[in-house]
Amino acid sequence: MKRILIAILLVSLMTGLPVSQTKALQFDKSEYAGRRSTLMEKFHDGLIILQGAASLPNYYAFMQNNNFLYLTGVEIENAYLVIDPINKESILFADRAEDSGFGKVMRPRELKDYLAKRFEEVKTFYTCFQPEELARECSGEKSGSLYFTMVKNVWDTRLTREMQFVENLKSKYPGVTVKDCSAYIHEMRTIKSPVEIDLMRKAAKIAVQAHIDVMKATRPGVKEQEIAALFEYACKKEGADELAYYTIICTAENHMDLHHHGYERTLADGDFLVVDAGPDLHNYDIDITISYPANGKFTPRQREIYEACNAVHEACMQTYRPGLTPQQCNMEVREILIKKGFNPDSELMKKFGGGFGHYVGMAVHDVGGGPSVLKPGMVFANEPLAVFAKEKLGVRIEDTVVITETGCENLTAGLPRTVTEIESLMKR
Repeated sequence: MKRILIAILLVSLMTGLPVSQTKALQFDKSEYAGRRSTLMEKFHDGLIILQGAASLPNYYAFMQNNNFLYLTGVEIENAYLVIDPINKESILFADRAEDSGFGKVMRPRELKDYLAKRFEEVKTFYTCFQPEELARECSGEKSGSLYFTMVKNVWDTRLTREMQFVENLKSKYPGVTVKDCSAYIHEMRTIKSPVEIDLMRKAAKIAVQAHIDVMKATRPGVKEQEIAALFEYACKKEGADELAYYTIICTAENHMDLHHHGYERTLADGDFLVVDAGPDLHNYDIDITISYPANGKFTPRQREIYEACNAVHEACMQTYRPGLTPQQCNMEVREILIKKGFNPDSELMKKFGGGFGHYVGMAVHDVGGGPSVLKPGMVFANEPLAVFAKEKLGVRIEDTVVITETGCENLTAGLPRTVTEIESLMKR
């Protein structure tokens, strides 16, 4: 082991690249072992083979891909995982595996011969066909991007890393059937365990305070670049590892671009901001959006659209509970709005959507699509929004929510959300 580490160090010194550091497991070993056991029960007729993230020739810190990290907790580059339901064991193939929690560890170079022995008796290999998620990546979005810019691009035509791995398995082990297990791992990730939820609560506290700091610092004459820099500083000062995604700041004509992050404007009196930003804490993300006036005082029109959006947001919070479908949620939100004096069929209110936004977890747009029914442990975004292109105006209110046994918990509670609360904070 010492000789291997020395060799890695020498290579790093010769190339000028940093040595990847092994991190301790984020959760107890039993958390990861339980996830692997769940996978064994689902795919009991073959081997599950997953690739870890590869080392990259750059100066970014190494990040393990989310599926591999979810099942192992191991942040080691160029590793592989084999889950063997037949022998009820999991094998980590890695060049180093200090305190990994695996009873059996082999070198990556041994994987080829190991599979050659096993495929004679096991004719089915399961692996992930969907692209891996690295920093600030979301599998679904990455899949579409790679498909059109690489796989189907006549000037490229390369396969994705996952597709190439599938082809390699087929060519090296003729007669083996290779099947996709991405969807089931994604389904597992939609239900967060208590330790995952607790970690996300910690990340949410960082996010809430960072947004409050941003609101306090906002005034006409401040550059959007300064706001983005302040949010990142405030998150990292409190222990966040990274941002979950680039900080989105929409003002004036840029409201039409829901993910605008150009930071080219200096705030003017009368501007209305949508700031969508969240931290990443130990590979778990938080998603929050705040909307407020740059000068701290709502105009009548800004108040009108904001209070409509907030009414939808609050109605959703009152509605979320286990057993509810998104369609039922929309119906109940409608009833709540009517009781509050809003007309859901008005031109303004029809612009806002209620119900389910998107999952949040190891990716900000987490895997799993959308639920047919809400279940305890699901974490997602409540994010009603609307854009008024002709007025160069937009509004979005977003919190990260977890479904509990009896209802829901707003993980990102604590932000000023009413007009009175926002004006009071900014006045101070």
